[in-house]
Amino acid sequence: MTPSFKSLSSLTRSDLKALTGLTLPDDQFIQGLPCDPVSENSARHVEKAYYSHVTPATAPKPQLIAYTDEVAELLQLRSAFCDSDEFVELLSGNRSLPNLSPYATRYGGHQFGHWAGQLGDGRAINLGDVMGCEGQPLAIQLKGAGPTPYARRGDGFAVLRSSIREFLCSEAMHHLGIPTTRALSLIKTGRTVVRDMFYDGHPKAEQGAVVCRVAPSFIRFGHFQILAANREFTLMRQLLDKCLTWYPFNATFNATINAVQARAYDSHDYIEWFTQLCRVTAELMVKWMSVGFVHGVMNTDNMSIHGITIDYGPYGWLDQYDPQRTPNTTDAEMGRYAYQHQPSIAQWNLAQLANALYPIVQDADALNDALNHYTALFEQGWQAICEKKLGLSSTVASHSEGYSESYSEGYSVEWLQSLWGLLDDTAMDMTLFFRQLSQVSRVSECATALLQPLLKACYQPERLIGLKKDRLVDWLRTYLSYLPSDKAQDEARKSAMNAVNPKYILRNYMVQSAIEEAEQGSFDQIDSFLKLIRKPYDEQPEYQHFYQKRPEWARNKPGCSALSCSS
Repeated sequence: MTPSFKSLSSLTRSDLKALTGLTLPDDQFIQGLPCDPVSENSARHVEKAYYSHVTPATAPKPQLIAYTDEVAELLQLRSAFCDSDEFVELLSGNRSLPNLSPYATRYGGHQFGHWAGQLGDGRAINLGDVMGCEGQPLAIQLKGAGPTPYARRGDGFAVLRSSIREFLCSEAMHHLGIPTTRALSLIKTGRTVVRDMFYDGHPKAEQGAVVCRVAPSFIRFGHFQILAANREFTLMRQLLDKCLTWYPFNATFNATINAVQARAYDSHDYIEWFTQLCRVTAELMVKWMSVGFVHGVMNTDNMSIHGITIDYGPYGWLDQYDPQRTPNTTDAEMGRYAYQHQPSIAQWNLAQLANALYPIVQDADALNDALNHYTALFEQGWQAICEKKLGLSSTVASHSEGYSESYSEGYSVEWLQSLWGLLDDTAMDMTLFFRQLSQVSRVSECATALLQPLLKACYQPERLIGLKKDRLVDWLRTYLSYLPSDKAQDEARKSAMNAVNPKYILRNYMVQSAIEEAEQGSFDQIDSFLKLIRKPYDEQPEYQHFYQKRPEWARNKPGCSALSCSS
């Protein structure tokens, strides 16, 4: 029987645990940090505060579209609660947790390279922290639950199409092995929201929705930037000390917050924290680039202090390989956040954070060393992942029984780097190319046989002639020279390559199809995609029809190729 709750907010902590499975830590991250003294929920300038209390807007007719079992388990939520009306009421913003006051945080940021001043959680409302199944605190946040003091000219709501995109993509990224926020639930609010999708003077009414997302925290580079801009250095130290205590890098968080004893941190601790942040950000960029993910809006306010992917807006994937690809129409002319620029933009964003930290660190050399460390780590990580994707990595080899490591020694770095130009010139689908490349072996050395597996990945196979064809064949023959001749080892190589090259990515045209169905009241595709993305490296023959190039009809279709920040 589904449990009945008169009021979530009236439950005691022990009752909450018994009925829902949720455990609230003895302390909340915001405790001890200054709160905005103004209770009015109107867009305004806020000073000398980390956050503002705010109540989510009431959802007139909330309807659960989907929730993620794995994230529910991460939060220790009972299945009976997830199937209850109270679950929908809580995660639509209509109910609150006991002894917790929802809040929005204040931050600033550089948007498209320009300082934008105060930004803040304009439509994101934090419900509070709960203890995860591994004893770590996790923040629960609603996106699209109404205005906050940081909403500026916005209404604080989100539309169904953008909410579906975030819900699905955050889970897809997690199962690809890429650090990310997670998505717990997707709920229609019953509210109509007006949006101009491409900012071209054609607004229309759309269905509203709320996504509940989960992360260690939602603290961004911009949280520190706004404090530096306003010379609020005492508050910056408080925030840094909180981060170092709650979110130590390379440490296991204790079972209760009170078990973590804060100490007096100094500039050396802040520099070490920044250095580790450079490390995890470099690792994140390697992983984005390895699967052809394009974030689309890498403003400093969209960069997490945990090195995780945050804020899914006009993102996309490389279908046909194009290093200058950006799915964001706002960035189409400049291409600042194009695929090839992401690693350097991440470093630029880190540099802006370093500038914010400098007044309290007072060690420019140490901050520059950390930024240089980022460059070295990215370059090392990128070469390593390229080797794995090609099956030339001794790291991969060591995990594959019977797979010789000796053959991959001595390859040319220039040869490896030349592959990217070839993919561009020959109009290859990035995902399909690497997956199909595992089928190339020494038994197929003639040009026709070599190219045959790769035709599935080519958007213009009829143009794969002349110099383009010759260059690709030459590259493949060099590649063959690095491959094992023994059949057993060759099979192990294929297995190793398929473990790092996904068969399925959540292409934009797929999500757009799910959106169009959902807008008509059917959520079957959302459920199907949740199943598909959980095993992106597996064969999954029941989903073989998604193992294909982007269909031609999706080349220029809104939502498939062209996206904006409107959501």
